[in-house]
Amino acid sequence: MKQDARFWKVLDHGRNKVVCLLCPRECVVAAGKGGFCRVRANEEGSLYSVGYGETVSLAMDPIEKKPLYHFYPGSNILSVGCNGCNLACIFCQNWQISQSDVPTRYIPPDKLVGMCLDYNSVGVAFTYSEPLIWFEYIVDVAEEAKTKGLKVVLVTNGIINREPLEELLPYVDAMNVDLKSMRHDFYKRLCLGDFLDTVLNTIKRVHESGTWIEVTNLIIPGHNDSREDIRELIDWLASISPDIPLHFSRFFPHYRLTDVPPTPVSTLAMAREMALGKMKFVYVGNVWKRGWDCTYCPDCGRVLIEREGYLQVINHIGHVGDGCCPGCGEFIPVIT
Repeated sequence: MKQDARFWKVLDHGRNKVVCLLCPRECVVAAGKGGFCRVRANEEGSLYSVGYGETVSLAMDPIEKKPLYHFYPGSNILSVGCNGCNLACIFCQNWQISQSDVPTRYIPPDKLVGMCLDYNSVGVAFTYSEPLIWFEYIVDVAEEAKTKGLKVVLVTNGIINREPLEELLPYVDAMNVDLKSMRHDFYKRLCLGDFLDTVLNTIKRVHESGTWIEVTNLIIPGHNDSREDIRELIDWLASISPDIPLHFSRFFPHYRLTDVPPTPVSTLAMAREMALGKMKFVYVGNVWKRGWDCTYCPDCGRVLIEREGYLQVINHIGHVGDGCCPGCGEFIPVIT
C-alpha cells in the first residue's frame, strides 16, 4: 500500500529528484529509487510512503515490555511494526525487519483500531523497528484511535526533524526513546549515522511538550560502558528532569556485533548505582535481579510497584490518592 508522503520537496525538476525531509538523513531520492529507510520512494518525481500500513509484526504485549514502567503499568497494548529503519545499527536486536524486508500484511487504520478494542488494549504501540518512518500511518491511526479513547505509544530512536516532530506530538501519549550513547563517534561507527544531537533534541522537546517519556540505554561492553560514558548520559538526562524513568539494558551478541560478550551484571549494577544518585527512577532490563525492575519511592524508599520481569505483581499507588506514595506522601509520576 502506498500513500502520499509528507515532508519532502523537489530537488531537480528535470531529473525528478526529491529530498525527504522527515528525518535529518534527508535522503536525496532519484526517480524509481527509495530512501535509506526503504519505506519511502520516489515515483515519477513524487515521494510516497510505500510501506503505509504494511505490517510485519503484531502482538499484544505488556506495556512494561516497551519498556514503559510509569505509563498505565500492568496494562497490555497492541504492538505493531513495519519493515525498515533510518539507522543501520550493527547490534540491532530486530535486524530481520529493520535491515531486510520480510512479508507484510496491510492493516487499514480503522481495522488496527478495531483490533485494539476487540482485545481490550489500552491503545496501540508502534515498535519493533523504527516507527517514525511510518509517519503518515501513525497519524492516520492516531486520529482514529483518539476518537475511541485509546492511547498512542512510540518506541523510537528519536531521529526525526523538528517540523514533523511538532506535528506528531499532539497525537502521541507516550514515548520510549533509545539514547544509544552520548558520543557522536558511537552513532557514526555502530549505527551508520551521527544523529546524536537530533536524539537529544527529541528527548528534550518530548519532555517539554508534556508527552510522557522514558529513556533506554543499551550498555555495550567496550563501546559505551565506561564510567565516563554512563556519567555523561546520567548528568544530561538529569538536567532535563530527574523524574524521567531511565532504563539500562543488557547487551547480548547479535547481528553483526557478535565478538562482544554480554554486558557484565557488575557493569549494570554500577550504572544503576550511579544513576540513582541523580535520577529518581532507574531500571535494568534484559537481566533478572530482584528489585531492579521495581518502582521505589525516591523519598522513603518504599516499594510502590512490584514487578517480576514484564509482569506487575502489586501496584501500591494505583488507587491511592493522586499518585502519591502511601507511606510518605511523595508525588510519584505514574500515569494510570
